[in-house]
Amino acid sequence: MLKKWMLVLLTSFVFAMPVAAQMAFVEGVDYQLIEPAVPTSDPAKVVVTEIFWYGCPHCFRFEPFVEKWAESIPDGVVFEQVPSAINAAWTVHARAYYAFKMMGVQEQLHKQLFNAIHVQRQRLNSLDSIAEFVAEQGLDEKEFRKQYASFPVETLVRKGKQKELHYGLEGVPTVIVNGKYRTSGVMAGNFSRLLQIIDFLVANELKG
Repeated sequence: MLKKWMLVLLTSFVFAMPVAAQMAFVEGVDYQLIEPAVPTSDPAKVVVTEIFWYGCPHCFRFEPFVEKWAESIPDGVVFEQVPSAINAAWTVHARAYYAFKMMGVQEQLHKQLFNAIHVQRQRLNSLDSIAEFVAEQGLDEKEFRKQYASFPVETLVRKGKQKELHYGLEGVPTVIVNGKYRTSGVMAGNFSRLLQIIDFLVANELKG
């Protein structure tokens, strides 16, 4: 009888655990260790970084998943998105992203640019086409062009690209946990499992 009750209690405990804590994720299969680790934007916290490209359909589909996930991250965790600048074509969108930030309109335009490219099928792949898009949103096109070509934006793009090389980026979306671990939708198999892997790695980092 005692053994039966112990089994019931153990089973209840297991089912009460977070899904990510119950799963055994494997290094080299579900995620990769980054060596050496890359310094993060906030050493006092666990930083989760999504590397993305506006032109990537997988990044577009991942957006609602990661947006919802970010709403409930625990204390001590920071989520950030970094645009990939791994090649010339992607650098156009990376510059646009940082120009939006400099203008204080990144949150306003982030989803709109994704939708314009993937839902409305607009070819927004050059400075001129994105500047026109910005003007259509009722924003200052000249200011956008100024920020797009500015030294601060150039610096952010260059630093982002350097980090990408250290991360060993193989595609997007890729998620980096605390500069130490790299995972992706390809490694996870699907976006729901990708978020579980992220939670698993975050939990390990929070433990110290």
